[in-house]
Order: sequence, then structure tokens, then C-alpha cells
Amino acid sequence: MAAEKITAETRTEFGKGAARRIRRDDKIPAVIYGHGNDPVHVTLPGHQTMMALKHGGSNALLELDVEGTNQLALAKEVQVDPIRRVIEHIDFVAVRRGEKVTVDVPIHVVGDAAPDTLVVTENAVISVEAEATHIPEFFEVSVEGAPVGTQIHASEITLPSGTTLLADGELLIVNVTQQISAEALEAELAEAEEDLGIEHDVSDAEIAEAQVEAAAEDAAVEAEGSSAE
Repeated sequence: MAAEKITAETRTEFGKGAARRIRRDDKIPAVIYGHGNDPVHVTLPGHQTMMALKHGGSNALLELDVEGTNQLALAKEVQVDPIRRVIEHIDFVAVRRGEKVTVDVPIHVVGDAAPDTLVVTENAVISVEAEATHIPEFFEVSVEGAPVGTQIHASEITLPSGTTLLADGELLIVNVTQQISAEALEAELAEAEEDLGIEHDVSDAEIAEAQVEAAAEDAAVEAEGSSAE
């Protein structure tokens, strides 16, 4: 994973008011932790940082130029406004080249399983140890042609050289099950609601529909009776 270089500015103003002023200038407040040093509070350019995080994925590695000193930093927590979807704050962990770090890497499921199956991703990430500058962006898991009953565990995922699995090898990642029909799903839902004592009010439209169906059934029975005579 190549580190994108970004120029950071040290900051001395803190608090919500200062953070709002920073964000109004299209910048992002951030903190760099790690290696036993005091936290370093910085301000980053908004758009450039957002694009770097987007390119780097969930474990983006940035090379921050803080007043002429370069620092490799791994994004550990990115706070995003849930409505405006803008980055509000970033926590970084300082790392060194060759240093091993613990990260959660996403799982990407590819391929089409056998017909009438349902592919369930039981765990969307797995924990691994990797070199800070060689963190995998994701692990690809293929279910091409997989039949019902196929289960893929963490130990079966191919890891690149230098990456060590930290998650339990028996951790279930993908489970291929029998696809349930809409009728069976509706029956299971109705049974569950009955067990829980959930009752639904019947609408006027549903009542009218039921009456029409009943009248049609009665007419059919009478017609059969007339034919028999």
C-alpha cells in the first residue's frame, strides 16, 4: 500500500468552536498518536485527505508532512457527519516502515454460487498482522459454483507473504445455504408472529378481496353441482 503524501499544519486551538472554524475552511482536524510520544494535533486539507482515505480504503496509510518532518500515519478512526457525510475528525496511529500493525481487512465475496442458494457473509472483516506499508486492501473470497453447505473459514483465506492471521482460524466467513422461497419465508414470518402473539388489523380492502374470493368459490361449487345434475 503506497502512502499518499499530505501536508499537515500543527494546531493550537481546540474545542468544538475551533473544530467548526477549521471545517468551514474545508480542512479537517486530526490527531496523531503512537510510539509513546505526546499526541500531535494537526489540520489537514479537506478534499485531498478525503480522496486519500477513499483510495486507501479502511486502513489508509498517509505520509504526513508536519512542519518539514515526515510521519507515516495509519487512519484508525474516521468520524463522519451522518447527515452531511463530511469528515469531522481523524485519529491516526504513527507507524514506521517495516513495523507490524494489527488491522481489520475487509472481505470481498466474488462469483456466483450454485442455483437456488443463498450466500451469507457471516463476518465482513478479519483481523491480521501486516507490515504498515503492505496492508492488504481486501481479501477476495470466491463462491463460484459453491453448492449448498459450503462454508469458508478464516484459515482458508489466502494471505499475502508477510501477513499473519490473528483471527480464529475457525471463524466462519461465508456460509452457502439453501435459498428460501417467498412462500416459505412468509410462512415462517407468520409462525413467528403467532408465537409472539402479534396480530394485524385486517383492512377493508383485504376484507373485500376475501369476500370476492369466497363468492367466486361458492359460484364454482354451485356450477359443479348443476353440471352433475
